Amino acid sequence: MVHRVAVIGAGPSGLTSIKACLDEGMMPTCFESSDDMGGLWKFKEVSEPDRASIYRSLTINISKEMMCYSDFPIPADYPNYMHHSKILNYFRMYAEHFKLIQHIRFQTSVKSVKQRPDFSRTGQWEVVTENRDGQEERHVFDAVICCSGHYTYPNLPLKDFPGIETFEGKYFHSWDYKGPEDMYGKRVVVIGIGNSGGDIAVEGSRVAEEMYMSTRRGAWVIRQVSDNGLPVDMKYNTRFVHILFQLLPINILNWIGEKKLNAMYDHTMYALKPKHRLFSQIPVINDDLPLKILCGSVIIKPNVKEICGSTVVFEDGSVAEKVDTIVFATGYNYDFPYLPNNAMYKSGHRVGLYKHVFPPNLEHPTMAVVGFIHALGAIMPQAEMQARWVTRVFKGHKKLPSNQAMIKAVENDTKDIEKTYIVSKLTPLQVDFVSYMDDIAGEIGVRPSLPWLFFTDYPLYKRVLWGPVTAYQYRLMGPGKWKGARRAIFTQFDRMFQPLKTRQVEEPQASITGRLIKLSLTAMVGGAAVYYIHVRNPTAIPTLLSNLRPQTV
Repeated sequence: MVHRVAVIGAGPSGLTSIKACLDEGMMPTCFESSDDMGGLWKFKEVSEPDRASIYRSLTINISKEMMCYSDFPIPADYPNYMHHSKILNYFRMYAEHFKLIQHIRFQTSVKSVKQRPDFSRTGQWEVVTENRDGQEERHVFDAVICCSGHYTYPNLPLKDFPGIETFEGKYFHSWDYKGPEDMYGKRVVVIGIGNSGGDIAVEGSRVAEEMYMSTRRGAWVIRQVSDNGLPVDMKYNTRFVHILFQLLPINILNWIGEKKLNAMYDHTMYALKPKHRLFSQIPVINDDLPLKILCGSVIIKPNVKEICGSTVVFEDGSVAEKVDTIVFATGYNYDFPYLPNNAMYKSGHRVGLYKHVFPPNLEHPTMAVVGFIHALGAIMPQAEMQARWVTRVFKGHKKLPSNQAMIKAVENDTKDIEKTYIVSKLTPLQVDFVSYMDDIAGEIGVRPSLPWLFFTDYPLYKRVLWGPVTAYQYRLMGPGKWKGARRAIFTQFDRMFQPLKTRQVEEPQASITGRLIKLSLTAMVGGAAVYYIHVRNPTAIPTLLSNLRPQTV
């Protein structure tokens, strides 16, 4: 029976893993190498080795209702897209509310995690830690949850850029970027067009003499501000849209999405158009980049061919001369240096984890990885869902398939990922947000049932179907049910609007004429549908009506 659990890392995944352990009656001990919680979201002026790093101006590109934990809504007065300092404040409130801090040992790094000699019988692990004074300590735990993330080890592929050794200026990885101070009056090349690369190019272009952005594949760029000013994820990340993705061919959905994006700014005209389709890779989220391109502040270029002194030559033969700075926004490698090699199963480009959580080759399911995933959605609700499942497995409430079945599932997942997405050794972790959340929720027994809601709580059913897939939906029923979940769903748009109410304005009232027009159009469409069905199948409507009449004895 699992009782003592080691949690490695006190970032967003580690915090929710501590809480999940406590919810199941287990005793977690979290080891955090830094002096504070927050992981990636703890800003430091100087990047520290083997830790995630962010820049001073970083604002999350997922709206607050879509990123919060399922039983702890973000305060209504917080902005919809939060600066990293606000996110860290939210984590502190979460940790304080659920009394998590007392379970964290700060400035304690994990040196190794090994199976105990009696692992075959007990499933236990030996964890060796080192405190800030360099003193080692050995611990025995019944289970281990790894929450060390995948933005820790910068990928700096200098060998792919011939002549880099001749470069006369300064080059560094985006992991080291803190702000544009050193770019004043400089000529800068940013290599890579991910979210970090886009942010750095936009911010640096405000002070640089010239800003180039080099991309190998191009990218689809979407806005955070969507139709009617709503956050884009609250507008489109809904169950109804997810159902459309299950019903319609992906080529049609790609065509619709690309047409909508090109209506805002033609990706071909802006030199952004990628080689892949829209839903084959997570897009870049950046409202400012298209404007900077239009202003000439950011110049999009193809991949770098070579570097000659202070001249950067691109694959199309064009050059950027007198370059002072090169920023490599070239992603991250991932590793678990504290784990033995045989603890992890390799599958293609990725660490093969059953449902991206459990190593499939262990004799006992007493090790899990939480937060090691990438989707068009925040890590917080996904990591929380994983942690809830993990602790249910640890406690014996849920049973995993056999090793052979899990390995087969891992290999099938790898094939599906490679078929659906553009993958490489740097991006092997991509999943669909709603599908994955529903899959793990099904393992726990907390996936919301639309038919049940339709018959038992129709107002809630409408919000679950048509509204954003917020994490509250996974607290409506089953283990861990939260009595505040229904209200949180009904008030999620109130919390979205709240920080925007900074000036009192008169809201327009819907006119009677407008309502009549809408009613008339609805009636016309309904009548046309009924007529079409009656012409095609004259008995269909009478049969339906007869079925709706109450039965008589």
